[in-house]
Amino acid sequence: MSARPPAAEPVLANEHVFGTLPLLKQERSWSALDFTWVNTALAIATWAFLVGGSTALLVGFEAGVAAMLIGNAIGLCFMVLASVVASQRWGSEQYMLLRGAFGVVGVGAIVFTVILITEMGWSSLLAVMAGRATSQVASTMAGVDLGQYGPVVTIGGLVAIAIAWWVLSRGPVTIGRFNAIIAPGLAVITVVMMVFLVVNTTWDALLTASPIAPFEDETLNFMVAVEFNVGVGVSWYPVMGSLARMTRTRKAAVWPAYGGLLIATLIAQVVGMAAALTLGDSDPTVWMVPFGGAVLGVAVLIFIAFANITSMSSIVYSTILALRQSSGGLLAKVPWKVLTASFFVLPAIMTFFPQFMYEQFMIFVSVSGAFLTALCGVALADYFIVRRQRIDLREMHLAQRGTLYAYPAGVNWAGIVALLLGAVFYLWLYNPITLETQAAFSVITASLPAAIVAAVAYLLLTRLLHPRRTFRKAD
Repeated sequence: MSARPPAAEPVLANEHVFGTLPLLKQERSWSALDFTWVNTALAIATWAFLVGGSTALLVGFEAGVAAMLIGNAIGLCFMVLASVVASQRWGSEQYMLLRGAFGVVGVGAIVFTVILITEMGWSSLLAVMAGRATSQVASTMAGVDLGQYGPVVTIGGLVAIAIAWWVLSRGPVTIGRFNAIIAPGLAVITVVMMVFLVVNTTWDALLTASPIAPFEDETLNFMVAVEFNVGVGVSWYPVMGSLARMTRTRKAAVWPAYGGLLIATLIAQVVGMAAALTLGDSDPTVWMVPFGGAVLGVAVLIFIAFANITSMSSIVYSTILALRQSSGGLLAKVPWKVLTASFFVLPAIMTFFPQFMYEQFMIFVSVSGAFLTALCGVALADYFIVRRQRIDLREMHLAQRGTLYAYPAGVNWAGIVALLLGAVFYLWLYNPITLETQAAFSVITASLPAAIVAAVAYLLLTRLLHPRRTFRKAD
């Protein structure tokens, strides 16, 4: 087994840094602490408070904490096992390692649809939220209401995108350095917000606060809240594998990815939910100043706006790697700065329609979660059962020119069909657009069965379509 692809594979400048080749152990720079800071900065951004506030739309405080804990624990478990473990061990992005499950063309189809749409959506949301934070800061300082969706929001979002592109263009090391500064500050700010919450709100008032906009069925409220948070947890899949490959050991990757994201996310979400229940608004850019006061509220909004910028940088870094690898060489020679700038075109356009991103937030998370959960199910079945945690990197990079991971027309239909079956089963159990549910949804949610359906379908179809490769161990 070779750690590098053959000479015929195109070699680019900075190929290890930007993901063309697998990273060797001596080239990995992040310790467990470094990766913890990265994950903390990713988790404690304005969107985490928004998730907590959105959960408060459906359930009260106690039920909300339970829903967020259960949902994030399940979603992060899928995500970490499906992406972080393999990427850290083999030093390759999860998209490269998915070639066995979907084929080189199949991976490209997934990346240019599910992953691209998901990550552009999150980048747009982060940019809009940074813009709304900017608008609130300007309103507070000027003493004039500039509106929740006014032009200042668009300007702030565009500035955030420009800064995120500058950070991203410097590579993952710069992203890590910024996160090492942002993450501790976010942790301090979150603790301060919790203190203000305790001081300004009685425990009885918090426990008895009613949900902001619940459905009539209390069971449905709780299960939708759980499913929404599962979608939040699994939404880390597109970025975590590419980031985990920068870590030195498996422990430095797995525990910060799961524990770091779970703890940091829950703390921020609980603060967001408590503030929303207390103030009656699920949007943190609205309640930050009334909750923390003018000085603290403005400081928090400014700092979290920068956290959104580093989150965007991390998201786009992983996505661009996937796009370049999956383009069949079309994007291989495009300069990194040009490629990253082109990704931000749609998010920049979406800053002109900020209200749309807010109104569709929960639907966006749930629908994207349907496909990402099924994708995780296929990835888990392929890596842990079919491949038995063994990868031949030379064959993986050879793709269609090799034997182990080559499929007719570059598509492994076992993986594609299994992914679609899992996503369809999810949407049958729970349709986040129409809110139609099956009776089983109230017991088993939609994500867990969707992942199981995708995994079982993949194993059965692999037996049927590729019997000679099934459960074969790479040499």
